[in-house]
Amino acid sequence: MLKTGPRASDREIAPSTLSAGNHGFAVAAGTLGWMLDAFDFFVVVFLLDALAAHFAVSKSSIVASIALTLAMRPLGAALFGLLADRYGRRKPLMAVVAYFSLIEVLSGLAPNFTVFLALRGLFGIGMGGYWGVGASLAIESAPVERRGLASGLLQGGYPIGYLLAAVAARLILPAWGWRPMFWAGLIPAAITLYITSKAREPEAWRHHHLPSVAGLIRVAAQHWRSFSYLLLLLTLMMFLSHGTQDLYPDFLKSAHHLSANAAAYIAMIYNVGAVLGTILIGYSSEHLGRRGGIIMALLLCIVMIPAWAFGRNLALLVGGAFLMQAGVQGAWGVIPAHLNELSPDAVRSLFPGLVYQLGSLLGSPANNIEYALRDRLGYGWALTAFEGFTIAALIVVFALGPERKGRSFLKEPAQAQ
Repeated sequence: MLKTGPRASDREIAPSTLSAGNHGFAVAAGTLGWMLDAFDFFVVVFLLDALAAHFAVSKSSIVASIALTLAMRPLGAALFGLLADRYGRRKPLMAVVAYFSLIEVLSGLAPNFTVFLALRGLFGIGMGGYWGVGASLAIESAPVERRGLASGLLQGGYPIGYLLAAVAARLILPAWGWRPMFWAGLIPAAITLYITSKAREPEAWRHHHLPSVAGLIRVAAQHWRSFSYLLLLLTLMMFLSHGTQDLYPDFLKSAHHLSANAAAYIAMIYNVGAVLGTILIGYSSEHLGRRGGIIMALLLCIVMIPAWAFGRNLALLVGGAFLMQAGVQGAWGVIPAHLNELSPDAVRSLFPGLVYQLGSLLGSPANNIEYALRDRLGYGWALTAFEGFTIAALIVVFALGPERKGRSFLKEPAQAQ
């Protein structure tokens, strides 16, 4: 079993100046940006039928565009992560928000499927660039004793974005069609840019940043064992989230014969559960430990699978979906703090961001696997088999893994070689 718990040198508490006004802007910037990123991603989930009909392609082709977005995310994580570790968190974060907002506008103007597919790949670069930089800004800025809460708030932006995409599918799509769905995030993007401009660079970055990109790459390479473990962990976490979210509205329509409006309303409801889960489990990880909080959330997911996949009436489906996403996103609510605490000081944007997005790449076939299993097992059993295996594997990986809750980000760094 790998060593757990903070090392003696990690128990130093960071100075209180970190909590004096700055962390509110930093956490808000991370949360709003991740919400916007998720909204822009999940818009496509609610447009599978509309886009397939408009571009005269199969629905599986639109599903493949989702996989392409996921697959391109590591490139953005590497690019913007290196920029953030070398030059600071704020400006790269603002640049990535402007970038993916522009791509989203162009997606709504796509004249054909080829252009649309290319734009979804380019969007993946921006989506991949945001998380590592936003998470490092938020978690480094937060007081040590509030990292779990900051982590939950930041990751809670993701289901809020999904929720808003469901609202847009109910209000914008019927009235104005699919193109304005891609333009709805422009005002939130402007707000995110303003809030990010008000945040200060974390003291942890000032304390540990290295003078060259080559030095950053060397530090990351020296920690390849930790990277490999975290990559396995994040791949399984991507199977958990995308496997329970991306196709679920289509599953409700296809397997349970619900209308598109009913599926959108259910998505709104279960994303409320997801938001509550991220915050509550993130906060509880300060008392239960990072791994303890995550495993508790995963056990909730196991219990909810029958109602989530096979609920015999609407109440069971809604309740199962609500609590399933409370568990799924509750586990995710601990991840920003957990990854930042396990990452090397000098590369705290690059390391967790690249792990996160390579996990996204390796996890990108989740939708295609489930869609293929549907033809063999039926939709409900396809989701059950895939997620049952994923949750069991995650419990083992977390139980055997390390934890460094409460480590200081301001201890002296080792000299780069």
